[in-house]
Amino acid sequence: MVAVVTPMTASGEIDFPAWERLLRFHAEHDTDGIVVGGTTGESPTLEAKELDELVRRAVRALRGRMPVVAGAGTNSTSRTVQRARELVAAGADALLVVTPYYNKPTQQGLFEHFRAVAAAVSKPVILYNVPSRTGVDLQASTVARLAREPHIAGIKEATSSVERAREILASVPREFDVISGDDATAHELMDVGARGVISVTANVAPQLMHELCVASTEHDEARAHELDRKLGKLHAALFVESNPIPVKWALQEMGLIDEGIRLPLTRLAPQFQEQVRDGLRAAGVLN
Repeated sequence: MVAVVTPMTASGEIDFPAWERLLRFHAEHDTDGIVVGGTTGESPTLEAKELDELVRRAVRALRGRMPVVAGAGTNSTSRTVQRARELVAAGADALLVVTPYYNKPTQQGLFEHFRAVAAAVSKPVILYNVPSRTGVDLQASTVARLAREPHIAGIKEATSSVERAREILASVPREFDVISGDDATAHELMDVGARGVISVTANVAPQLMHELCVASTEHDEARAHELDRKLGKLHAALFVESNPIPVKWALQEMGLIDEGIRLPLTRLAPQFQEQVRDGLRAAGVLN
């Protein structure tokens, strides 16, 4: 699944024609699902009404060809419950809910937070653990408890730790999906049982990321290693500055979006631009 960017004009307004263009791009290049309004979509600066509209337009444009997952997480449980209900009403097929950031809840607080969100909606909830951004780590033992709650269907595990993935997989029901949240280690996590990736790289190389997931989950090791090597330079290049700065610049280079990005994020610094171009060329995305 692609953690899709939110295209914006140079003045910072959402560029809905470019949004339709990105949706067509992913439908034509075997993306298996889109995540709207996650970290890569600049969720901290999106207004609720903007995210609702992005979801409505995605559902309408894709017409069931792939699931639309909406980022519903905030650091307030009551606000997250409200957003979850609103996004389901907008047509989201599932919700991605990040751990509450800044206020540093305990593991019991995290458990009760996610359980409250899941109890409020009838759609699948995907937990999202990214401690490098949030300052809180959803431990494997808490994931194991949550995996048995109704509507909690999986976790986007973005620690990049294979050992953490093993620990979670050993303690959750078979139907609970562990999904990588880190492109550079996605192949390794799928090797031990993860069922895919919510990907930044798929914004610019969706077909290759789809093929990597297929090869990895079908245990075609030779093909998976070949694809992982081809994508390695691109994975690294897309994190030379904070995500989504590099990937939005790359999409502009590809002619898919305008230059818009919202403060406090800024455009990619000139000294990194050739490195991102090199990554795109290495993956065959640019000539």
